[in-house]
Amino acid sequence: MSEITWEDPFCGEGNSCFRLGTDPHGNAYITVAGDEATYLIDSREALRALILDIKAGKADHLL
Repeated sequence: MSEITWEDPFCGEGNSCFRLGTDPHGNAYITVAGDEATYLIDSREALRALILDIKAGKADHLL
């Protein structure tokens, strides 16, 4: 198992907090804060694409 470095949680009012993490092997992780043993894993490139798409408004319909 790789050592995951978790970022501080991203929280919304009254919502669950999400955490992003990376490891030294180029993997990226997303989890719910407090449940770091359960996560989604993909490449850092996939995480980068997800963040850029969110910033570009491609997930605004979910708000």
